Amino acid sequence: MLVRVQEADFDPAEILTAELPNACGAVVSFVGTVRDYSESSDILALEIEHYPGMTERELQRVQEEAARRFAILDSGIVHRFGRLGPSERIVLVAVWSSHRAAAFDACRFLIDVLKTSAPFWKKEITPTGARWVTDCPGCRAGTRHGHVHPDVLQES
Repeated sequence: MLVRVQEADFDPAEILTAELPNACGAVVSFVGTVRDYSESSDILALEIEHYPGMTERELQRVQEEAARRFAILDSGIVHRFGRLGPSERIVLVAVWSSHRAAAFDACRFLIDVLKTSAPFWKKEITPTGARWVTDCPGCRAGTRHGHVHPDVLQES
């Protein structure tokens, strides 16, 4: 299991090929990037903070849960912190499996749980100030149809 929490950017292709286990028939990955907008404002940057040590342990716990639930060979999570601009990569979740269905299911599970349980805090920097992004029922539910974040904490 690969877990990295880092400030530096990462190369998804390098990670996906370097970690390829034997008997792998499917690789499914998700790369999350910084949007240049939110529901109520343009986004100039996103500042991500985390709790070192606790964050890595939680990501490993989530990976172990995915391994118990799905027939996967391995998984990897790389998550960045610090100040990131629009279009910059934030997170990579990757799953290696013998078959695609398990890889897709485990990848969705990992990103959905990661977004709601890992100790990361996000602050959106907008033209009118900064605001912390709060928890959202849609994120917790892992909805497939998208949702909005109307409740954000404004910071002056």
